[in-house]
Amino acid sequence: MIPASWFFAVKTVHVCAVTLSFALFVTRGVWVLRGSARMQRPWVKVVPHVNDTVLLASGVLLAAIIHQYPGTSAWLTAKLVGLIVYILLGMAAFRWARSRPARGAFWLAAQGVFLYIVAVAVTQRPIP
Repeated sequence: MIPASWFFAVKTVHVCAVTLSFALFVTRGVWVLRGSARMQRPWVKVVPHVNDTVLLASGVLLAAIIHQYPGTSAWLTAKLVGLIVYILLGMAAFRWARSRPARGAFWLAAQGVFLYIVAVAVTQRPIP
């Protein structure tokens, strides 16, 4: 059992990881759209994945602390579905799309889904 006293520390880690994840996503998107060689730097391929692992782990810890889980809590289910859509759109923007306009469209759509996920988290409602 995870102590409730961990809530604020874990939430702080989670919010910091969310902020960093979004900043990295936006930055990488700009680089992809500009065709920048910066996308080939080793840290660009590692840091976002490490941060997203921290983000996911802290999210799982928060769910355990508050005893609400996807599938039983509508807002967490909406966040999880949104996360899956966000990941797929990000993969489309960075890997699958071949044209710059398609990459840009997927990148912008992913940002919209990201903002939806944040709105769901803040309001704790599946339709914020």
